[in-house]
Amino acid sequence: MRLEKEVHDKIKEEVRKRLEGKVDVQLGKRGITEGFVKEVKTRLSKRGVVKVRVLKSYLRASGSDVEEIAREIASRTGGVVRDVRGHTFIIVKKRGADSAAVY
Repeated sequence: MRLEKEVHDKIKEEVRKRLEGKVDVQLGKRGITEGFVKEVKTRLSKRGVVKVRVLKSYLRASGSDVEEIAREIASRTGGVVRDVRGHTFIIVKKRGADSAAVY
C-alpha cells in the first residue's frame, strides 16, 4: 500500500510539472499515426503523464475539437485525459491492476 501511494504522489507531481512546463508531443497535419500513438505510449510508460499540443493545421484538417482528439488518443494509448486547456491536453496512465483508477 505504501509503495502505491509513493508512486501516486510521484505521478501527481509530474502532472503538476506538465501543467506548467513544456509540451512533450505535438500533433500536426499528419494526424494520429501509429508512430504518434507509439510515442505517446512510450512516454506514458516512462513518466506516467504526457502533455500534447494540437496544432491549428490538424484542427482545421480534421474538423474535430481538442476534447474529441484527446479522448481518441487516450483510448488508443490506454490512458485517461486529465486536463484540456486551449489546444493542449494532458494524458495520464491508468493505475492499478483493474485499470479503473487513474492518477
